[in-house]
Amino acid sequence: MSKIIVLGAGMVGSAMAIDLAKTHEVTITDLSQKVLDTVKGRANFLKTQVLDVTQTDTLKKEISDFDLVICAVPGFLGYQTLKVIIEARKDVVDISFFPEDALELDKLAKENGVTAVVDCGVAPGMGNIILGYYNEKMKITDFECLVGGLPKTKKWPFCYKAPFSPVDVIEEYTRPARYVEHSKLVTREALTDCEYVEFESVGTLESFNSDGLRSIIKTMPHIPNMKEKTLRYPGHVEYIKVLKSSGFFAEEPITVNGTEVKPLDFTSKILFDEWKLGPTEPELTVMRISIKGKAMDGQDCAITYHLHDEYDADTETSSMARTTGYTATAVANLFLKGIFKEKGVFPPELIGKHEEVFHYVLNYLEERKVYYKLS
Repeated sequence: MSKIIVLGAGMVGSAMAIDLAKTHEVTITDLSQKVLDTVKGRANFLKTQVLDVTQTDTLKKEISDFDLVICAVPGFLGYQTLKVIIEARKDVVDISFFPEDALELDKLAKENGVTAVVDCGVAPGMGNIILGYYNEKMKITDFECLVGGLPKTKKWPFCYKAPFSPVDVIEEYTRPARYVEHSKLVTREALTDCEYVEFESVGTLESFNSDGLRSIIKTMPHIPNMKEKTLRYPGHVEYIKVLKSSGFFAEEPITVNGTEVKPLDFTSKILFDEWKLGPTEPELTVMRISIKGKAMDGQDCAITYHLHDEYDADTETSSMARTTGYTATAVANLFLKGIFKEKGVFPPELIGKHEEVFHYVLNYLEERKVYYKLS
């Protein structure tokens, strides 16, 4: 039985801790005792500890006795926290999805004999693992990932609920989207190229450009066409564009009745209740991975994986926590079993290329009723 420490007791962090505790000794930490008490109420077999990850020396001391670290802190804390974990010579699986380039820490990880798997969620995450696997099997010309988390019940006007802060969602809506077209990196505004897409399980959704390719822009430069688009219910994008064009996402303070306020802060506050996903509110995750190219024998080849996952009422676990968290716990377990032993920083596509890793993760997810269906 290995000792694992989970940094961050939010929706996904707590789901990962509960899953890992089936076969390991797990401690979950958070800055908030209130959050930890909530987790303890759901799973009293977990050890809990208040921990401020920004206190470098304290963090290094607290993780020193563990075999593996799971990093599920907010994105703005992710890069520095990962760096400290690597400096402490601890292996780590990370789902903080920070904006910085994790591969910049590869040299440090190798020097410290550390394995760090980053971006290990659903997308980025499982989509990358699938891409990495088929990159070894065929000459890929096209990769497309369509993905979205949606409430089961549509509520006008936005028809959307977020399992995390509106600020993080708005950041996705404002950050320029990068994709690869004809072997050239293209940068466009987020929310562009909106088009309707049909899904058998949920009907018509709208897709739009978002900056989701991340590491594969660097690790898969030989693939001439790569794109990720976010999925929402029809109509959502138009409302967001109205807010964006009207300045509601601006970070430059304005003065209202003698008080300075950032429009983004005001908007986030208003949207928090509108978009807040209740702890037992039904929601779902939809993803379609499409890969095209030439098989090794020169024949045209097309691969498509479909994911449709919903809130699990039996365990009171959201689909976003299941699809994100269980990918990370699968990777944690395959590492602890010695299936993957390389040292350095690895985005998921660089571990998915190994056949044993690919099938282990898929089987692990299926055991938890998260199904990626091949067509």
